[in-house]
Amino acid sequence: MKIISWNINSLRLRLTLLKKLVQEANPDIICLQETKVQDADFPLLEVKALGYDFVEFSGEKSYNGVAIISKFPLKKSQAIDILDYKHKRHICAVLETKIGDVILHNFYVPAGGDIPDVKLNNKFDHKLKFVDWMSEYFAPQKNEKIIILGDMNIAPLEHDVWSHKQLIKIVSHTPIEVEKMTALQKSLNWVDTHRHFVNESEKLYSWWSYRAADPMTSNKGRRLDHIWATPNLKNHIKSMQIHKKFRIEAQPSDHVPIETVFDLL
Repeated sequence: MKIISWNINSLRLRLTLLKKLVQEANPDIICLQETKVQDADFPLLEVKALGYDFVEFSGEKSYNGVAIISKFPLKKSQAIDILDYKHKRHICAVLETKIGDVILHNFYVPAGGDIPDVKLNNKFDHKLKFVDWMSEYFAPQKNEKIIILGDMNIAPLEHDVWSHKQLIKIVSHTPIEVEKMTALQKSLNWVDTHRHFVNESEKLYSWWSYRAADPMTSNKGRRLDHIWATPNLKNHIKSMQIHKKFRIEAQPSDHVPIETVFDLL
């Protein structure tokens, strides 16, 4: 089962890129963030025409928004309004697999604004509380098979950013954010499916700023997007990929699709 996560940064604007991703990668499930479309305007017919009969989404106009697009049935879908902010940042569903039910959670964690100070910046405060909520929510679920993924907006490791020294005071890589994400990782001893294959000493990115005229040459990226699995799924993780070339397509998202293949079918 090939699962892709992608902050598409406006689904309707990038339907052509979504179609290209489907043609080239042929994923079984695509989880999107920042769809930026209210539910009444979600392009359901266009998405289903790509070969995905099962679609769940939770969106709002111009901001946020998440969706799960699947070739396989999605059971018990739910969208949680985390911390009652009325933001569309989460959706989940249950997948039937050969090893039983697997719960799939798709998150768009708040970016956190520009100032890494909870007193000066309520967006940063919201982000930290959001990640705390995730830790508390998952900690009791020790017997479940779970995959969480999405734009987490945190690059936790030294080589998840182009310069640890220069970005340590920049939102997405500050010590408090890393601390919160580490606590989340420990909540269920999650397996980071990309670092499962790529050593922590190697650079690994999924996001490159729009400010970079030639992002792949300068390669000043960050790994803000993640796919994690509970330890009981570790032996079913088969491969990973980051689809870097989507950053240099026409009208790209600043994030690229990330992929993990699980032996679940």
